[in-house]
Amino acid sequence: MMKTESNLNGDRGEPLLRVTGLCQQFVQRRAWSRAKFTVEAFQDVDLTLHAGKTLALVGESGAGKSSLARCVALLEPPSAGKIELEGRDLLALGREALFPLRRQIQMIFQDATSALNPALTAGEIIEEPLAIQGMGTKAERRERALLLMEQVGLDPKGEKKRPFEFSGGQRQRLAIARGLALEPRVLILDEVLSNLDPMNQSMILRLLADLQRAHGLAYLHVSHELRLVAEFADEVAVMCEGRIVEQQGVQELFESPKHSYTRALLATVQSVDSILLERSA
Repeated sequence: MMKTESNLNGDRGEPLLRVTGLCQQFVQRRAWSRAKFTVEAFQDVDLTLHAGKTLALVGESGAGKSSLARCVALLEPPSAGKIELEGRDLLALGREALFPLRRQIQMIFQDATSALNPALTAGEIIEEPLAIQGMGTKAERRERALLLMEQVGLDPKGEKKRPFEFSGGQRQRLAIARGLALEPRVLILDEVLSNLDPMNQSMILRLLADLQRAHGLAYLHVSHELRLVAEFADEVAVMCEGRIVEQQGVQELFESPKHSYTRALLATVQSVDSILLERSA
């Protein structure tokens, strides 16, 4: 059986992931001109995320949430700042030293249809990151793929199916299985529920909660649906125009928001009291 590192990690008080002073700028050129200008996707972002907990990142479209998520997932380089995993600054590492650590932070995207390679079967999609990291034999990688399909609620007999043969909810389960293949410690969920109907949203939320309890996963959950945040998150960071304006526990944020932008967001949400009462019971 292929050996993988355990990702169970007790709460030691210190955050598993710490983001400090993170910035991202893009230099663009004006149409019909050589003049350049700078666009800031986000600036001076500080975040902390603990093992086994969920931090929701909320804000309106264009606030910089997905750009921030991609930087934290090491898919795009930030302009400045630190991303520390258990105190180790990942951005200060060279390519060779960083390569084995990339498995610790994985990202699941909003649109599973475009995120999954249509030319690969379900089994191959899950096995691919294992092969890239050089983990296990071909037989061991297949065994892990079948186990993960079962864990996320997919029939392992469907390993030869291609993504288009699955329903929307099943494709998102397949994306989650791929995200879990390397046994990450942090999963970044970028609007993973927004393309699903309410029934599938509820089922995927339960699946994510079960996986978190079983493996001690930390989630950075990018979402604009505050009702789902109230149900799922432990803490909430509110992002406005590229800045984090508030980070609180979910109960405290919904009951006593400190920033005017947060209060404006919450004013659009109805009937979250019952969710918060159920959580605190």
